[in-house]
Amino acid sequence: MPKGNFVYILLTEHNTLYCGYSDDVEKRFAEHKEGKGAKYTRAFKPVKIVYTKEFPTKSEALKEEYRIKHKLNKKQKLDLISNSNND
Repeated sequence: MPKGNFVYILLTEHNTLYCGYSDDVEKRFAEHKEGKGAKYTRAFKPVKIVYTKEFPTKSEALKEEYRIKHKLNKKQKLDLISNSNND
């Protein structure tokens, strides 16, 4: 799979959400699960990827990551997830 610019949201075992950026979401998810990801996912183990969205540029993806992390509350994040085409 070619590398891209992705924003992703993970569901954790404590039913919390973690948002991040990666050029390879599956690889990054594996890193999170192995405790090699963010400090947050070391404390709250991720169980599945619930949202991904690809962007044309890294800059656009990082701006969206920031928006999701800092501007959306949990309900808005859940709405974003449920309105996406992810399974």
